[in-house]
Amino acid sequence: MKQIKDLYKKDKPREKLLSRGASALTNTELVALILGSGGKDHPLMSVSKSIETLLDEKKLAALDIDKLSAIAGVGTSKACQILAAFELAKRFYTESDKPLIRTPNDLLPLLKPYSEKRQEHLLTVTLDGSKRLIDIHLTFIGTLNYSILHPREVFAFACTDRAAFVMIAHNHPSNDLLPSDSDRVITRQIQDAGLLMGIELLDHIIFSKGNQFYSFAGNGELMFPL
Repeated sequence: MKQIKDLYKKDKPREKLLSRGASALTNTELVALILGSGGKDHPLMSVSKSIETLLDEKKLAALDIDKLSAIAGVGTSKACQILAAFELAKRFYTESDKPLIRTPNDLLPLLKPYSEKRQEHLLTVTLDGSKRLIDIHLTFIGTLNYSILHPREVFAFACTDRAAFVMIAHNHPSNDLLPSDSDRVITRQIQDAGLLMGIELLDHIIFSKGNQFYSFAGNGELMFPL
């Protein structure tokens, strides 16, 4: 196995990419550029080849920190570099049938079945790290009461789904979109619990018939103490 220093300059991965483009590099060379360097007893190209072999055997979806870290010369830091690079590429270029939720308007069409309910329905919306929908969970039925509804009900779904973000939403059958005192207390409790758990509450949306809604984030109510 040739090391980088043994290659002709024009055949080194970086110079090869600059002169011929990334598509001209082998998988091993691409991995080598992500890693940047090897170790004293673990030449970069040898480590990169081992990672490529693991990719061929396990495929990207099956890779994790433990499998990569087990390769001699990789360790936790370089395993994180590899997984971060692949995850970023996957998020931008892999087709997904899960909708991207950036604004309340992205979510409202998915809430339509609940917009005409005669009781309040609280929904927990779980999102992955790229803010794509994982699932919508019915969490509570009835008038929201902060003494009854606990943040654990919301975060039980978030933890099961391995969510990076959550949103909560509930309907107001009266069509009055202004939040109640209980709505504000519940929002603050869930926001605070999310900060402790590392799962950010992106928004609390109150919605009704006709795509009408009130966004706590849009009205600055997630930025300041309630």
